[in-house]
Amino acid sequence: MKLQFALIAAATLIASPAFASQDLAQKKACLACHAIDKKVVGPGFKEVAAKYAGQKDAVDKLAAKVIKGGAGVWGPVPMPANTAVSEAEAKTLVTWILGQK
Repeated sequence: MKLQFALIAAATLIASPAFASQDLAQKKACLACHAIDKKVVGPGFKEVAAKYAGQKDAVDKLAAKVIKGGAGVWGPVPMPANTAVSEAEAKTLVTWILGQK
């Protein structure tokens, strides 16, 4: 019984970051303009992950864009600043986004 509980707890901890980050994306209104696998107003997260794959500074660069907003990279529609997102939250979100395959 203790082993089963330990295995369930371990599986929950392993799975939590993905669910937690998607939940954070929902709470911070990211999913109002983005989806995981398709363009809505902005690009899908999988497309973002593919574009920035292998770029060492991607997390810092994109976290700044989440907070400050940006324009011109994905077309004429600007991404507004999201001042409700802290730097740590932005990095968590971007790390999760860049992990989408």
